[in-house]
Amino acid sequence: MTQKKTKIVATISDMRCDVDFIKSLYDAGINVVRMNSAHMTEEGFIQVMTNVRAVSPYIGIMMDTKGPEIRTAKNASGEKIIVKTGDKIKVVGDLDFLSTQEQIGVSYPSIVQDVPVGSVLLVDDGETAMKVIDKTADYLLCEIQNDGTIGNRKSVNIPGVSVNLPSITAKDKRSIEIAIENKADFIAHSFVRNKQDVLDVQKILDEYNSPIKIIAKIENQEGVDNIDEIFETAYGVMVARGDLGIEVPQEKIPAIQRLLIRKSIEYKKPVIVATQMLHTMIENPRPTRAEVTDIANAVYYGTDAVMLSGETAYGKYPLEAVRTMAQICATTEQSKLDEKVIPVPFKDEEYDTTSFLAKQAVKAATQLGLAAIITDSYTGRTARTIAAFRSKCPVYAVCCSNEVARQLSVCYGIQASYQESTGFTTHQHKQYFLKALNSMLDKGLVKKDDQVAYLSGSFGEGKGTSFLEINGVGRVVDAGDAFEVPVD
Repeated sequence: MTQKKTKIVATISDMRCDVDFIKSLYDAGINVVRMNSAHMTEEGFIQVMTNVRAVSPYIGIMMDTKGPEIRTAKNASGEKIIVKTGDKIKVVGDLDFLSTQEQIGVSYPSIVQDVPVGSVLLVDDGETAMKVIDKTADYLLCEIQNDGTIGNRKSVNIPGVSVNLPSITAKDKRSIEIAIENKADFIAHSFVRNKQDVLDVQKILDEYNSPIKIIAKIENQEGVDNIDEIFETAYGVMVARGDLGIEVPQEKIPAIQRLLIRKSIEYKKPVIVATQMLHTMIENPRPTRAEVTDIANAVYYGTDAVMLSGETAYGKYPLEAVRTMAQICATTEQSKLDEKVIPVPFKDEEYDTTSFLAKQAVKAATQLGLAAIITDSYTGRTARTIAAFRSKCPVYAVCCSNEVARQLSVCYGIQASYQESTGFTTHQHKQYFLKALNSMLDKGLVKKDDQVAYLSGSFGEGKGTSFLEINGVGRVVDAGDAFEVPVD
């Protein structure tokens, strides 16, 4: 496996998800498997999740919801409707309406009331555009802006219009329940517009007492405008450049991407950059130079993770795509310039011991040439905080559960593993650290003559980080029971 710190999320379809296939992608560098609920059945979800767990307990599983999206209705003819520039067509808010050459239905009941004259409707990722030139109480009258087609159940975007749809559909709720039942790790909620959209998902998770974390997909201007309140409620965000590039002028995407990455670092939460990163590798064995540069720029900006969609879900070269992405990430990480690294500010309300010690550990790793930073982790918070400072040396998080280890699968530079804990009394706390060090020695992750930083807490599980220890691996291991950690 290529050694890299930037994580890779790979979309997997139930049409291609056997254990050997997933293992080959894992060995090549994927950290998280994503499932798109828009294209999978309940049986498909379960099959993918079962096979992923058979490969490794440390692969994160992420389920996408559809969110408040708009789609076209079925066409009466069963065929795509062919439209020409200048054609006039009516649009009604009725998904059960069978669309014709003269009138189409969409899954937005109040579209006539909510969409003003002058707005543009973009169908199928912008392939066909139509401008609202008039409206009545029953329909929007639109003029086709380019030759194109309107197919069944195709996406509809309305840039600049706040869509008044529920955050969670009935299908979304069922998808979330399936994720809970099968112990997925992340819900990637689509079209998040504000913190309430995140809270709507969290309410369902809370009803089932589920530890699943929410990744907010930012796909429109409203989500960008409300990014601070979204970061305050979500576990992390995804820069979902597909719909985002339709909802806002595409020339603004690079600036928005950089803004969201900067915000994620400030909030010390993970961020994923997604969509068309190696799109040509769906059909071709090699990427374009532009795609290579796109991935590299995301890494230079400081993203936690990058994502593959069709490349691994149904593309011809899934393994090559993962290998290519892993190689680009690893090479780019080595060429990062220190002066270009985004500084991580402290907000007054969060200038706590954990953040302070995490920063000092990363600084010590650079200035003292440490081989690794090690932290034991009950909730994952310390490890996520270390990730925000983008350490150059490896960071090993020894977690009290597989669930916490997988929650760190989207965090930059964190190598997480599970180690059973029986509580953190003075003796048990010491034994936990010694066991972790010996395990790392056996795996060749550290050597006895290495210096490492150790971040932990003095007050037991879940009570936060309270000390930073810098010591030699051999010195600690050889001392055994004579080694003391600063616990009560």
